[in-house]
This record gives sequence, C-alpha cells and structure tokens, in this order.
Amino acid sequence: MSHKIIKISPLVLAAVAAGFSSQAFSSGFALIEQGASGQGVAYAGAAAVGEDASTIFFNPAAMTRLSGQQIVFAGHVVAPTYDYTDKGSTTVAGSPIFSTSPPTVAPNSGGGETAFVPNFYWAAALDNGLHLGVGVNVPFGLSTEYDNGWIGRYHGLKAEITTININPAIAWKATDSVSLGIGLSYQYIDVDITNNLDSFVFCQAALEVNPAADCSAYTFPGNAAQDSQLGLTGDDSSIGWNIGVLFDISDKSRLGLAYRSAIKHDIEGSATYALDSALATAVAGTPFLSTTSLTAGAELPETFSVSFVHDYNEKWTLLMDWTYTGWDSIGSIDIVQQGSLPGTDPSLELAFQNTNRLSIGGHYKPGNNWIFRAGLAYDEAPVRNDEQRTARVPDNDRRWLSLGFGYKASESWSFDVGYSHLFISDTGINNTSTGSSGATLLGTYDASVDILSAGVNYDF
Repeated sequence: MSHKIIKISPLVLAAVAAGFSSQAFSSGFALIEQGASGQGVAYAGAAAVGEDASTIFFNPAAMTRLSGQQIVFAGHVVAPTYDYTDKGSTTVAGSPIFSTSPPTVAPNSGGGETAFVPNFYWAAALDNGLHLGVGVNVPFGLSTEYDNGWIGRYHGLKAEITTININPAIAWKATDSVSLGIGLSYQYIDVDITNNLDSFVFCQAALEVNPAADCSAYTFPGNAAQDSQLGLTGDDSSIGWNIGVLFDISDKSRLGLAYRSAIKHDIEGSATYALDSALATAVAGTPFLSTTSLTAGAELPETFSVSFVHDYNEKWTLLMDWTYTGWDSIGSIDIVQQGSLPGTDPSLELAFQNTNRLSIGGHYKPGNNWIFRAGLAYDEAPVRNDEQRTARVPDNDRRWLSLGFGYKASESWSFDVGYSHLFISDTGINNTSTGSSGATLLGTYDASVDILSAGVNYDF
C-alpha cells in the first residue's frame, strides 16, 4: 500500500460516524401512508377531503366535516424492491472488493425490506362546535437489509429508522366557510444501523495513532473474511406542531392549506465496534474504534400542502394536491463520539434538496354503499445525483399509480382498501461516502415499490 493511500485513511476514520447520519437520514424515508382511504387516490386532495379521522394528520381543520365520533384503524404493507447490479465498485486503493479472497468478487444484493406501517385516529364533534381528535402514526420510516458480504457492505448492511408520532388536535368552524385546526406532535425516533469496515484500511490508519501497530495480517483491501463491523444506535423524542385551514369555496368546492413543522431531534446512543482480531490488537489502548456513546442532531423536514376538492355531482369528485417538503433542514449533521480523538468528529454536508409532490385523483360513487377511487402522483426524491445517493435507500423520483375502494357495511362500520405501485427509473449510484472505508459503490438499482393499505372505520 502506498504512502498516499495511507494518508487519506485517517480522513475515512475521522468521518466513520457519518455513516449514522448520511445513511440513516437519507432520501425517501418520509411516509405519506397515513390513512387507507387516501391510498386509492395517491393522497390527492388529502388536506381538503375530510373523508375520515385520518385528516388529523393531513389537515386538522377538516375534522369539522365529521359528525359524532369516529375511530379509524389502518395498516399499510410497504414492499420496496432494490435489485443492485455492480458496474465496477472499488476499494480505497482502486482494486476490486472481494467476498473472501482473490479472485472471488463480492456479489450483488437487494436491499428492500417489506415493512408494516400502522395508523390509529379518533375524532369527536363536541356540542360546543369544537372538534377534538388524536392520531398515532409513523411519519418517517426506513427498513433496508443486504446480504452479508455483498459488494456494498462498507456503505451499508442494515438500516432501520422507526418513528412514532402522537398528534392531538382541535378544530373549529370560524365562519360558515372557514375552518381552522391546530395540533401538537410528540415524536419518538429510534435508529439502528450497521455496516462493515475494511480492516486493511483501518489498520493502516491506526499507524497514525499507534506507530507500533502490526498490520502484517492485512495484505490487500476489500477482503470480507477480515472485515470489522460498526453498529450505530440511538433514539430521541421531541415536539412539533401542525396547523390547517379549510375554505368552503362553494357547496361543491373546497380548498385546504396545511403546514406540519420540522422537528429537531438530539439523538443519543452508542457506536459499537466489532473488530477483526488483528485490528483490535493494533488499536488496543487507544481511543480509536472503541465502543462509545454518541450524539447527533437532525431536523426532520417541514411540509406544506395545498389541496383542492370539487364535487362535479353526487357521483364524481375531483381531487388535487401539491405538497412541499423542506428536506434541506437536514443538510448538515454533526456527529460527536464521546472520548474520540480531538478533531475527528465530522460535520457532514449533505446534498438534500427540497421536494415537490403533485397528485390528482377522483372518487366515483355509484349510488349505493360503495366508493371507487383512482389517482396518479409524481414524487421527487431529495437526492438528485449518483454521487450523493446512498445504499441505505437508493431512491429516485417516483410515479404513483393508485386504485382503491370503500364499502359502508352499516351505519357504524365502513372499510377502505387501497393499492399503489410506484414506478422508479433505473437508479445509478457512484458513492464514496465518508463512512464507507474509502470504497466506491458504482452500479445501478432496478427499483419499485408496492403498497397495500386497508382500514376499518367505526362511527358512534
């Protein structure tokens, strides 16, 4: 290994904790699946339709369209597929990444993991004209897991982000044509991430800390048989808020405006290292690659929606929506490892950009207890180039095709089912992130997502 390669290795080591931020808080992990009725129209008109108690999430003001009390349970099966094909990934030295030893090149893998997303809502119309409600939902989530030994193992093996959001809200009809709503959100986040470390690279960097380190066990980079591993876990809870306005433009048209605040999380957790035996010996007695506590700050993005609903007649309804998401709120994330070497805590600059989501859909009510739904949507991804794209979620712009139906079984019980297929263009990646042992992941993903939603509504 040349002296030049050795000199860049400490930079890789100094930013290894950035894998926590750059790969956890990556593109495409916001979840719009907050109610089964909206799934069938790709969530078009979500801030104005006021169809059931799930409007607490989309626009609390639209609770004024509900009467009595209602409980909504919904569940969503989200099944992403990310099939990776390599195009020449390399180690920090520019050599192939091996699964065991030369000439066995590490295999491709798929990272999509099927996940279940639940929702619960309760809404009640009070005698004084106020409407109260509470929602329990999952606004952000991520689940990816690759095969051990795959070619991108230095960029990611497993990533799980779980959020739980408890959102009480209140609404009132300020005038005959204007309704207002406001809510608070208590949000909990839990993060669990793993990736491999190239022991060859890290042992060479250990020489900067421990000149007596013995790295003779490592003869070439990218050998899975000698890999070490890093696990990063953390959690936090914080508070946000949401507000909305609903305008009844006429007896057939209404306009909804809704804003959901960003939520700042100060995550606390631990970095756990499982080192190859020779590497463990090389760094013994140094504050280097040692299991330790960590902190990280991240601000999950704000959203703003404008929705329009128009009833052409008793059978046909048009729904439209534009939603803006302020992903640039997590453009820079600082990671602090307690007891780490001075000057090695990274400040990571991400390339997230703000996004737009456009959707259009319709309802058809044939005049009985059924309602049929269909919708289309275009959804931008916040990462727009191959260099910033992460293996955690190799996301790209998505095009939704949605279908669904609802059935009112009685005065008290009704059911909703929706299905969406998300078309994603072939997605390139050319990533040399600071948490990847200096390796470059170069290839393409064949990706798509299927979502099946079902819900039950009880009115009383």
